[in-house]
Amino acid sequence: MTKQEPIAAATIGAPAPRRRGTGSLTRRMIVIAAVWISILLAVGGFALDRLLTNSLVRNFDENLELVLRSMIGSSEIGTVGEIRFSRPPADQRFIESYSGSYFQITPLPGADGKTPQVEDYPSRSLWDRRLTVDPAAVRGTETHKYDSYQFSGEPLRIVERDVIIPGSPVKWRYQVAQSRENLDMQLKELRTTLTWSFAVLGLGLVMLAALQTFYGLWPLRRVRHEVVAIRSGAKTRISDDFPDEIQPLTQEINQLLAHNEEQAEEARRHAGNLAHALKTPLTVITNAATARDPELHDTVCREATTMRRQVDHHLARARAIGRRASAQARAPVWESLTAVQRAVTTMHEGTTIDIAGDKKSEVRVERQDLDEMLGNLVENAAKYGSGRVFVTVEKSAPFVDILIEDDGPGIPAEQRTELFTRGKRLDTTGKPGTGLGLAIVRDVAEIYGGTVRLEESEDLGGLLARLSLPMG
Repeated sequence: MTKQEPIAAATIGAPAPRRRGTGSLTRRMIVIAAVWISILLAVGGFALDRLLTNSLVRNFDENLELVLRSMIGSSEIGTVGEIRFSRPPADQRFIESYSGSYFQITPLPGADGKTPQVEDYPSRSLWDRRLTVDPAAVRGTETHKYDSYQFSGEPLRIVERDVIIPGSPVKWRYQVAQSRENLDMQLKELRTTLTWSFAVLGLGLVMLAALQTFYGLWPLRRVRHEVVAIRSGAKTRISDDFPDEIQPLTQEINQLLAHNEEQAEEARRHAGNLAHALKTPLTVITNAATARDPELHDTVCREATTMRRQVDHHLARARAIGRRASAQARAPVWESLTAVQRAVTTMHEGTTIDIAGDKKSEVRVERQDLDEMLGNLVENAAKYGSGRVFVTVEKSAPFVDILIEDDGPGIPAEQRTELFTRGKRLDTTGKPGTGLGLAIVRDVAEIYGGTVRLEESEDLGGLLARLSLPMG
């Protein structure tokens, strides 16, 4: 034993390396669902946060505007031109120092830029502080709302409006301010609630997607287990109790298993037929050799020719059966015919082969098998005809018919079926041949779902071979 042999043996016995797949389908579906759920919840949460935040701020501003309108409605001019209220504000926080609720009424400079000689009117809650006023900002009759951080540690929400009180030439700016502390606290609680709610909702949706994925893909795991059972010999077919979406897959697998069993059985049958066909010639040769037959040479040559015919026949069938598994096999008829035409005219000089019909036809047959069938038929027509062969390609859905006609003597109708018998020859002129050509054509055509028939040629008067193959 050489040094390489143990290595080869170890390599053969080692398990095949695991091929890298494209990832888990379950994980892929869960990740896609999680990403999509996160995006939707993020967009929905942001939109809901904006909606609720604007609603809270709007309600807050409306309360301040209500107070502002109430102050304007109760304002009147005093004896020296100052502002006073006909009724005091109802909110007691305006009189509590630093209570967070404030108001201030400030006279604005006139058109000449001079400040009126009247004092502003602040709420008692401001105590020693004053709200900032921008005299250059023109508010008009619309209420202006904004946030202010003029007081350290106390952010304010302010609404203000410029008003001219009847009986006063001065324009007054009314300002109502309130601390944002409660508003900000409400907004914080709202966002915290939204965050936790959407987080729990997102987690629940992802878990639901995971459960749905596991449950939805469970039939595929069952298919895998049943395939493993088939490979171990515990079962021969996949059961039928699967969802509607999985049943086409299981049916195709069962059909594939049946097809493989059919091919294996066909291969065993051909092996048996070949063994049986070779058994008789080998027995004849063995008996002749044992008896020291003086005609042993002729016996060996005759029986060897018989064995060669049988081997050629069964090899042709085996090749066709092996290639039949390719459902994508397509062969252009015209290209195959032109190739056969060149080959046959070279072997049979003086023979004219004409081709007509559809040049674009394709058949669901391997090109090598199509060449072999057409070669046998065209060669027979050239061999037994009188020098003229006519080939026609016709579409007859779902088949393509190939008609090979010759101008020979023809064959009686009652003898045509005998030509498909293996080794059967009606020719007595001594022309070379094995008698297997038509048998091989018939067997290969049937393997692909086609047929071959012998008829009489109306145009040339000889034999017409009609080969029908599935349209590609």
